[in-house]
Amino acid sequence: MRTSNILKSAIAIIAIGLLSACSNDNNDTTTKATLETKTFSNLYAPQTGGQGQPVGGAFTKFSFSQNTTVTDDTWDIAFRGTTLLVNGGSEIGITDEPTRTGSGSISIVSNTLSAVTTLPSESSFNQDGAGSYAIPTGSGNGWYNYNSTNNLITPIAGKIFVIKTHDGKYAKMEIISYYKDAPANPDTTSLSRYYTFKYVYQPNGNGF
Repeated sequence: MRTSNILKSAIAIIAIGLLSACSNDNNDTTTKATLETKTFSNLYAPQTGGQGQPVGGAFTKFSFSQNTTVTDDTWDIAFRGTTLLVNGGSEIGITDEPTRTGSGSISIVSNTLSAVTTLPSESSFNQDGAGSYAIPTGSGNGWYNYNSTNNLITPIAGKIFVIKTHDGKYAKMEIISYYKDAPANPDTTSLSRYYTFKYVYQPNGNGF
C-alpha cells in the first residue's frame, strides 16, 4: 500500500513537471510571436533658431511601449530637429532638453532591422552626458547625411539603433525619413522635421 502511494506521488510530480515545461515552451513561443515591426509616421520635431541662431524649443518625447509621443517621464527617446536624446545618463547642456529620469542607453549597429536579432554587448551602449550624445550629432556621424547643395537630409541606410528603454526593456529602431509623409524622393518643397521610423519593441529584455 505504501509502495503504491509512493509510485502515484512520483507519477504526479513527473506529470506536473511535464505540464510546466510545456507551459514555458508555449510562453516562449508566444513571446517571440508577438514581437511586431511597427512604423510610426510623421513625428513632428520642431525647433526654434538654427541657421547661425541659438537652437531651442521643447523636444518631442516618444515611448516605445506605448507607441506614441508622451509628455511625462515615460519617454525613451526624444527628437528636436536633427537631434536625438535618450532617457538615460545626464543633461548634455543644451537649451530646453528634458530631464533624464530613466536608465536608457543606445548601441548603434550597422545592419538591417530584421537582421538584428540579438542584443549588442553591454559595453557598446552609451548614454547622454555633459557635451556628449548617445547618438552623435552632425552629418555622417549620427543618423543622417546632409547635402548642402539641395539642403536635404537623408537617413543613413543600415544604421540601426538598439535602445535600452527608460525602464530597462529594449527596442530596435531605423529612421526611414525626415520629411512629412516619407516621400521616396524629397525635394526643397518637402516639409522637414517629420520623422518616420520603424521599430520593434521587446518587453522582456531578450533578443529580437
